Amino acid sequence: MIRKAFVATFVLAVASLASAEPRTYVVSAARWGAAQEAAVAAAGGRVSFQHDGAGLAVVTSDNADFAAALSASGAVQRVDEDMVVQWQQPTNTVELDEAAVNPNNDTFYTNIQWAPQSVEAPAAWAAGFTGSGVRVAIIDGGIYSAHPDLAGNLDVAASRSFVPGTNFNEDTGTFWHGTHVAGIVAAIDNSTGVVGIAPGATLVGVKALHNGSGAFSWIISAILYAATPLSAGGGGADIINMSLGAEFERGGGNTGAGPLVAAMNKAVNYADRNGVLVVSAAGNSALDLDHTGSVIAVPAQSGSGIAVSATGPEGFGLGATNFRRISSYTNYGTSAITVAGPGGDATLPGEDPCTKLTATGAPLTRPCWVFDLVLSTSRAGYTWAAGTSMAAPAVSAVAALIRQANPGISLGALKNRLAQSADDEGKQGRDPLYGRGFVNARKAVQ
Repeated sequence: MIRKAFVATFVLAVASLASAEPRTYVVSAARWGAAQEAAVAAAGGRVSFQHDGAGLAVVTSDNADFAAALSASGAVQRVDEDMVVQWQQPTNTVELDEAAVNPNNDTFYTNIQWAPQSVEAPAAWAAGFTGSGVRVAIIDGGIYSAHPDLAGNLDVAASRSFVPGTNFNEDTGTFWHGTHVAGIVAAIDNSTGVVGIAPGATLVGVKALHNGSGAFSWIISAILYAATPLSAGGGGADIINMSLGAEFERGGGNTGAGPLVAAMNKAVNYADRNGVLVVSAAGNSALDLDHTGSVIAVPAQSGSGIAVSATGPEGFGLGATNFRRISSYTNYGTSAITVAGPGGDATLPGEDPCTKLTATGAPLTRPCWVFDLVLSTSRAGYTWAAGTSMAAPAVSAVAALIRQANPGISLGALKNRLAQSADDEGKQGRDPLYGRGFVNARKAVQ
């Protein structure tokens, strides 16, 4: 059944793990070492994940007085009970039946897949830049590792799940949000299906969500793992993409999320200090993040990462090429948005059919509004969807092209290049909707 919907409308929704036994805690210290390990053990806890450099750990305990006992030890700075949050809301998507996918030619995308065109990716490829040698971690749900457009670019050995009881290549349903995101970054330019904006980049699947929900501890662990070099047992990412988010009252309000939001800031800043670019979706609540007062979008406004707003055409199936039209749902704000990317939209009214031709000339007919969404890989094969979740990986992919074009580039220079090469849209200069502009892969690699 086809229905109009957006991916991941972020809400103020948290659920405490307080009823679970044992309970899980995020523990912060100046650094993590033997003294902290000993204090945790003495208080009746067990460390399930630790990161020495970031000074963060995930600890479980069935001792009702654990938090107070560990805090009293003086070995740590904070002990905060974990929370499960719905980071990606349930959504209806539009699947592309297998028969419609040209099995012999990736030029299928030139007629149907508008996102790579919108950022001028073909010009970057023609110049020899595909993201080769650059590692992009997808912190999300499961990635379907057997997908023909992903398998060749996926570093299975380095991929991990931080969701207890699951593998990195598991999720629910037939969409698999993480699989869709991964394809936007680096679907292979092969003989089938779609192509990513950085089709030569290496993907690292880091599962931190299941069916769109996850604990703070899972995401924090995923960030720190991805940002740690391969030589130190980490994922070795150059770029981290997080197409996820939720909105909280600043300071946590009555949810108690404030300290966990602070711990996520600490994880993002650790990645930034170690030269790893963290790219996050801005969120789909149409919020002005400059004037939300007590509300903060996480991880869009976490630490030193960058946030991405979304654009999408209205009437691509009818011939429209207004790819840089700001999407109806995107969060915005000069203080939050760095750049914009193609995320799609579904505002075209009605269910009138439109027909686009595949590379072989075979007709593909869908309701016209469907063609305004972003087409990418999914567990079902190929699926259309829309959201800032789709815009963020497009920006991550352009960043991968820049890194390939500029070996050894510093993180500061990478951020500057991403912003300076973007096309200035909206008001002149930095503005609330586009930030520094709409990313341009051609200009980014020149």
